[in-house]
Amino acid sequence: MIDSSIADQSRKARQPFNPEFTTIYEIGKLLNSSLDLEPAFRGILKLLAANLAMERGMVVLGRDEAARAVAWFGFPQEQLGPDRMAGAGSVVRYIQKTGFPTAVPDESQEPLLASYLVGFPRRKGTPMSFLAIPILHDRECLGVLIFERRSAGPSAQLDKDMRLLQLVANLMGQAIRFRNKVAEEQRRLVAERDRLRTELATKHRIENVVGQSKRMQEVIALTHQVAPGRSTVLLRGESGTGKEAIARAIHFLSPRKNGPFIKLNCAALPESLLESELFGHEKGAFTGALQERKGRFELAHGGTLFLDEIGDISPAVQVKLLRVLQEREFERLGGTRTIRVDVRLISATNRNLEEAVLKGEFRADLYYRINVVSLFLPPLRERTEDIPLLVEHFLNKMSEEFGRRLSISSPALEVLVRCQWPGNVRELQNCLERAANAAGGAGRIAETHIACQTGQCLSSLLWKRELTPLPTPIVAEPPPVPTNGLGKPNLVRSPSGAREQLIEAMERCGWVQAKAARMLHLTPRQLGYALRKYGIPIKKF
Repeated sequence: MIDSSIADQSRKARQPFNPEFTTIYEIGKLLNSSLDLEPAFRGILKLLAANLAMERGMVVLGRDEAARAVAWFGFPQEQLGPDRMAGAGSVVRYIQKTGFPTAVPDESQEPLLASYLVGFPRRKGTPMSFLAIPILHDRECLGVLIFERRSAGPSAQLDKDMRLLQLVANLMGQAIRFRNKVAEEQRRLVAERDRLRTELATKHRIENVVGQSKRMQEVIALTHQVAPGRSTVLLRGESGTGKEAIARAIHFLSPRKNGPFIKLNCAALPESLLESELFGHEKGAFTGALQERKGRFELAHGGTLFLDEIGDISPAVQVKLLRVLQEREFERLGGTRTIRVDVRLISATNRNLEEAVLKGEFRADLYYRINVVSLFLPPLRERTEDIPLLVEHFLNKMSEEFGRRLSISSPALEVLVRCQWPGNVRELQNCLERAANAAGGAGRIAETHIACQTGQCLSSLLWKRELTPLPTPIVAEPPPVPTNGLGKPNLVRSPSGAREQLIEAMERCGWVQAKAARMLHLTPRQLGYALRKYGIPIKKF
């Protein structure tokens, strides 16, 4: 008894799988293999020929005159021209109109198929069965699956074929709908990409750089001159003079305008994070590296990389940056695979790099690599004739943001022209935004709305002495180390003097705490403690 049961199980195990299940499984694999469905449909017809003894088959997509065969089996190529396809039109239109499948045991006896058989003649002999199944999705007929085989005799076999082919047609309908949705989404994304590219190119055109002064016209002319090339560009100037705006203008004037524009502020990150940001890292390269991450060089491939405050990078990072500029290749942090990139580098600094090279703080070979073309951006105090134009530009921009018309009185404009603007264009923009808020609903900025007229502008107190222009140092030398203080920071002893020194350092460093801490020989934590101790609020630009 036991032996007989084991034998029965063994025989069942040796039985082949149901061919219908196998066919459906293979068809599913074909449809999931690619969004290009025509090769998949050809593969499906070959499967039907092998597993269901199909003699001829065809997949027709589209309606009415737009209907065309996208895949076929058993038909000579010359039979599939537009004139021959007209012969199948009556059958296809009938199936699409009714939405129901059709099964004919002997196609030669069906009047509806007369024009079809004229267009697609076959050899005389054994009668042929004809099946036409609508390819449906959400009650919409997307096409027709045509299937011909030698007459199977009993209608039970024809019904069995019909059930299987309906499953196949349903799978094909789902695949077509999915492909159409993907294609529609791709078209939408391409249109959105093109719109954003046009918007960015319009927004960052060199014509949008405000300035009619001689100094700015020279900068604009040189920007036009260097943009078409591949040379690295070094932008020099104080913080807030518009170096990033010029960098973007160079990018959108260059042949790389359709590529990415990637920026990174080198002074805002410690050395360990800066290296990872520039070159990326592999999974597990360090604690917290849970997945691989592309660096800015990889992200900028085919486009432009803008490195702001390049004069503040450490010697170790300088070495790796030099290699990328020389060899156009690098390895991710924790990786061994060499990655090649095609990137144009634009860098910017407010430091005196020549003096940094002499002091050994900046590599001379890297200096020569990044300083192929230099553009010096003048501070705002040296082009005061541009201030009225900038004021008009910012007021128009803020009028759109605030939803009301903003204007400025002549006395208020005269106050702005007389200011020194140590923070340059960025500070002017912030000053105007404060004044616009102070003006309230009236929308007209008066002299009393300007911060320096009410003693609320620290810059007017801190920056009475004129800054030394480039190429002399923008950042002052740190004072000597005192014998007391917060962890031996470079702060003077008197509280009032220490507070002024902290504010001055933060102003000079554009209120970037990491940069100011390095300037004062403090840790970021010590600097943060000192700022809180002396009640110095952090400015955000």
